[in-house]
Amino acid sequence: MLALQALYEADVARRAADAVLQRHLAELDHPAPLRQYAAELVNGIMQEREALDQLIGALAPEFPPEHLSPIDRNILRIALYEMRRGEVPLKVAISEAVNLAKAFGSESSFRFVNGVLGAAARQ
Repeated sequence: MLALQALYEADVARRAADAVLQRHLAELDHPAPLRQYAAELVNGIMQEREALDQLIGALAPEFPPEHLSPIDRNILRIALYEMRRGEVPLKVAISEAVNLAKAFGSESSFRFVNGVLGAAARQ
């Protein structure tokens, strides 16, 4: 959720994601492993953002990434990044993404996110 907050704000406000994350980390006392994982996610996603967006476009060609809501786009980026790294089991990455979409997205976000990630998992 921390990575999603930072990526969303950076996306919408057009700010540097690492600076946004550092501000969020400074506001609350988060455990070191959480801080490290959030930083790895945010930095890795920003480095691979173009490739992740191309993958989203390939998996859901009728919904180009630039036309998705910033929440859906960043939830997909996080999950696809985790899936590509292979450190998080596919089912866990998908489940966490769907839960984020239910919590922060529109009424239909979780179905869309689940469909895109399901297609990614089948590849």
